[in-house]
Amino acid sequence: MSFEKLQLIEPVLKALENEGYTHPTPIQEQSIPIILQQRDLLGCAQTGTGKTAAFAIPILQLLHNSETIRRTPKVIKVLVLTPTRELAIQIEESFKAYGKHLPFKSLVIFGGVPQKPQTDVLRAGVDILIATPGRLLDLINQQYISLRDISTFVLDEADRMLDMGFVHDVKRIITKLPQKKQTLFFSATMPPEIQKLANTILVNPAKVEVTPVSSTAETINQSVYFVEKHDKKSLLIHLLKDKTIHTALVFTRTKHGADKVAKELVRNGIRAEAIHGNKSQTARQRALQNFKMRQTRVLVATDIAARGIDVDDLGHVINFELPEVPETYVHRIGRTGRAGASGIALSFCDREEKDLLIDIHKLIDKSIPVINEHPYSMNTTTSLVQHVASRNNDVIRRSSSQPIRIEKRWSGNHGSSRN
Repeated sequence: MSFEKLQLIEPVLKALENEGYTHPTPIQEQSIPIILQQRDLLGCAQTGTGKTAAFAIPILQLLHNSETIRRTPKVIKVLVLTPTRELAIQIEESFKAYGKHLPFKSLVIFGGVPQKPQTDVLRAGVDILIATPGRLLDLINQQYISLRDISTFVLDEADRMLDMGFVHDVKRIITKLPQKKQTLFFSATMPPEIQKLANTILVNPAKVEVTPVSSTAETINQSVYFVEKHDKKSLLIHLLKDKTIHTALVFTRTKHGADKVAKELVRNGIRAEAIHGNKSQTARQRALQNFKMRQTRVLVATDIAARGIDVDDLGHVINFELPEVPETYVHRIGRTGRAGASGIALSFCDREEKDLLIDIHKLIDKSIPVINEHPYSMNTTTSLVQHVASRNNDVIRRSSSQPIRIEKRWSGNHGSSRN
C-alpha cells in the first residue's frame, strides 16, 4: 500500500515525498484511517515501527480539515505528552517535517533549560504542543498554558512514563483536559498498570497491535558473552577494534557507569561520548548530533536518556550491563535493525546477571546464542551456560503450550517512514 491510498491531503503527501517515504509501515497503515475517523486509539508497538508518523500525519490532516480549529488561532489544539526531552524533540521534528506545507505552529517544551524562550513562543500562539510532564505542569501552574481547547491528546511511551515515575503527573494533566477530545494512547508494552490507565482515559478505542508485546525484530542478530564484571571494559575495547563496527550504542544501568565507560574508551583511542540525565540539554543534544554525524563512534547511554534516539543505519547495540527489567532489553536492541535493516545486538553477562539473562530468554521466548571464543571468557563459563540452559529448558517446557498471538508482524518496507 502507498500513502496515496490512505486518502491523505496533498500538502502531507508532498512532505512525505520530500522525506523519501513511499509506503506506510503496518502501524501507520492501520492507525491513520482510525485517527482520521476521530476515534480513540490504543496502539501497542515496539520501538522503530513508525508510530510517531502514525499519529502525527493524521493529526495534521485533522487540523487542516477542521473549520472550528481554523477559527480559533493561537490556542493549543493538540497535546503530545512524552517522557523524555530527546523523544519530545524528535516528535516535534516529525511534525515540522510532515507539516512543512501547512500553516500550523508547533513547540516542544521540557525541563532542564530556561523557560523564557518557551514562554515567548507560547505567548505568540502554537497549535501543537509536545511536552514532558514536569515542565508542562510547571507552566500550567504559572498560567502560561491552558489545555481547555485541546481537541487531540496523545500519550506516547506510556510504559516509560510508568518506569520514570511520571504516572501521577500524567493523571494530574489528564484532569485538566476537556472531557470531549480524541485520545491516542501508545505503549511498547502493556503491563497491568498501563492497561488500567488506558481504560480510564480511552472511550471505545480501536486497538492496533503490530507485533507481540515482547518480541524482538527478526532482523537483529543477537548474541551474549559471558564475562567477569571487571573484564567488561577490556572486552568492549577488544570488540571495538573491529573496524566494521562503524557505530555502536552502548547501554549501562547508571549515569556514573556511562561516564566511566566513555572515559575508558576515549583513553584507548575510541571516539566516545556519554549521554544521560545529569548532562545538560545542550551537552546531550551535541553528543547525539555528533553520533548521528558519525563524528563520535560510540554513544554510551542509560535507558532513560536513550529513549527517543533515532539514528539511521545504527549497526550495533551493546548491552554492557543487562537491564534489570527484561522488557528494557527489547527496547534497547530495537535501536538497531529498524525498517527492515539488519542489526547486531551484543550483550555482556557476568555471574550476578545470569538470572537477568534467563528472564530475558523467558520474555522473548528463545535463547540468545553464546559466543565463547573471546579473550575474556570466564573460567567457569561451562557451568554458567549449563545453569542458564537448564533454566531455559524449564521456561520452554512451561511456555510451549502458550502460543504467541501475532496480529501483524512488521517486516519493514523500503522507503517507509520510521519516525
